Amino acid sequence: MNVVVVESPAKAKTINKYLGKDYTVLASYGHVRDLPPKDGSVRPDEDFAMDWEVDAKAERRLKEIAAAVKNADSLILATDPDREGEAISWHISEELKRRRALKDVDVRRVVFNEITKTAVLNAMASPRGLDRELIEAYLARRALDYLVGFTLSPVLWRKLPGSRSAGRVQSVALRLVCEREAEIEIFRPREYWSIEVTFRTDAGAAFTARLATLDGRKLDRFDLADQGAAEAAARRIREGEPFTVTSVEKKQVRRNPPPPFTTSTLQQEASRKLGLSATRTMRVAQKLYEGVDIGGETVGLITYMRTDGVQLAGEAIAASRRLIEESYGKEYLPASPRQYKSTAKNAQEAHEAIRPTDLRRRPQDVARALDHDEMRLYELIWKRTVASQMESAVLDQVSVDIAGAGGAAVLRATGSVLRFDGFLTLYREDVDDPAEDEMDRRLPPLNEGDRPALQEVRPEQHFTQPPPRYTEASLVKKLEELGIGRPSTYASILQVLQDRNYVRLEKKRFVPEDRGRLVTAFLSSFFERYVQYNFTADLENQLDDISGGRIDWKAVLRDFWRDFHKAIDGTRELTIGQVIDSLDRDLGPHFFPEDGSGRDPRLCPACKAGRLGLKLGRNGGFIGCSNYPNCSYTRPLAIDTAEGADADTSPRELGRDPETDLAVTLRKGPYGWYVQLGEAKDKE
Repeated sequence: MNVVVVESPAKAKTINKYLGKDYTVLASYGHVRDLPPKDGSVRPDEDFAMDWEVDAKAERRLKEIAAAVKNADSLILATDPDREGEAISWHISEELKRRRALKDVDVRRVVFNEITKTAVLNAMASPRGLDRELIEAYLARRALDYLVGFTLSPVLWRKLPGSRSAGRVQSVALRLVCEREAEIEIFRPREYWSIEVTFRTDAGAAFTARLATLDGRKLDRFDLADQGAAEAAARRIREGEPFTVTSVEKKQVRRNPPPPFTTSTLQQEASRKLGLSATRTMRVAQKLYEGVDIGGETVGLITYMRTDGVQLAGEAIAASRRLIEESYGKEYLPASPRQYKSTAKNAQEAHEAIRPTDLRRRPQDVARALDHDEMRLYELIWKRTVASQMESAVLDQVSVDIAGAGGAAVLRATGSVLRFDGFLTLYREDVDDPAEDEMDRRLPPLNEGDRPALQEVRPEQHFTQPPPRYTEASLVKKLEELGIGRPSTYASILQVLQDRNYVRLEKKRFVPEDRGRLVTAFLSSFFERYVQYNFTADLENQLDDISGGRIDWKAVLRDFWRDFHKAIDGTRELTIGQVIDSLDRDLGPHFFPEDGSGRDPRLCPACKAGRLGLKLGRNGGFIGCSNYPNCSYTRPLAIDTAEGADADTSPRELGRDPETDLAVTLRKGPYGWYVQLGEAKDKE
């Protein structure tokens, strides 16, 4: 008898059907041990000794596994093929050893990137031992997260009442959101103008051009700074008739398909195209990976969904090419397969991109077996995978210069015509903040020497826009660009920030709560190094080096703890008064914005003499008057007026329900505030 252990009952159910009667497949239901949430679980003074505690819910699972193993020839650990999966296998093995359940039992580790019969049986035929380097990378990460959380959080509680906690990676992500908000607050729109001109060809076709050069000088964005300058330029154009086409530039551009999905790009596209949160995306992908029942057979529909690899297995590329030729024709098939290179440092972590396990299972073929979100996500993955092996799209881009008499004013018209759609016939990648789509903006046929007729000259006013707030997609993209976090952590980072009320989602964009801004300002002032982007990214690289066997894990912990412990000690003499002064200085522009009237935004509206400033009470921050106790004026941080009359009462998204992915919103009604799931259904 052989005992196989996996994480989830769904995965166990699927694998059980592939193995014969000689195998018993059991589920651990995730991690079975963790560091207990108390002081001393990681002890730097004892060479980073770590105490582990069995989760109460896991105790029953472990007893079940231990009982099965005592009568078995072998224990096969078949958890997920990454650091976290390796750690779960290690924890199970260590706990069974502690219980003396592994006497005369052969312990093996198997990994597979997809849950299909072929992949599982191949893995069973090629077992290995536990990967010590992956385990040590997990241990280092877990120790780092514990040391930051259980050392820094108490400092926050003492020095910054009302704050929840600090985390090694979450605090850096929070800083990104807060810094973006600060950029928006200090942003001042700048006016500029452009001149749009409508021409008509001899054949009667209208097209639009924009003023590009005036008096021999190419116009920059702000050269027409006000209406007067724009009107003067418009007059010069009207006086410049007749107009002549002086140049026609044509070039052909090839647009290549995007690579197959990694974890982060899947989360980004699912957010943009499907409106799914990162957490919901991973939950749905997990179900597709672990297996669904299709025609009486349980099959995993996609490969492992936590990966930063973009490469595809040879058989997947071959299957894609066959499908493209059969379904779309030879013109959509490149002469040679497209190869995408992974950036993963370590071979054992360079998993394949996320793809369907069998491309012959088209979305419409499996629709009946999937719920709405599962179907949409599978279709997204299927299309992206096939598109990644298709021919490039071909566009003709045209730029036409049109000069007035004497050449004082030169206008430019641009157009783009899609000549061959290539991969675009199947898949178009979305962006967060799309500019004007010039994919198919056609110009009429124009040749040098043509004299189009001037129809209309329109000065158009514009204002520069502040940088946009982060969406889930753009924040994940930014974290990945900075090298912060890893495929297994992106979703949890975003979720923790919302769960701790450090940020909220408004119109699908992150807005920092005042609590989050206070925490970020505190950490930036007193623990600056540990919320720096390059420091956090460097630590992630060191964890990669541990998993690759290039560096000792305890050496990384010693280097980190030496300086971090000094920083913690340096705050022991820090008074709350010093903290208040620092935060009041850093966050003054946020809490006391100028309104353009010239009035001092810090002048107390009650006594007309005191100065408003940040105060810290037992439950957190508030605004109070410097003349206290003679003046008792106070207001919450988030309300702009004394009575709160201008406070925002529009629905505020608190998060999403994990089961339905419907928005959970805070709303104000005639009887006060209430919480609502989804949108109210129309009453019949």
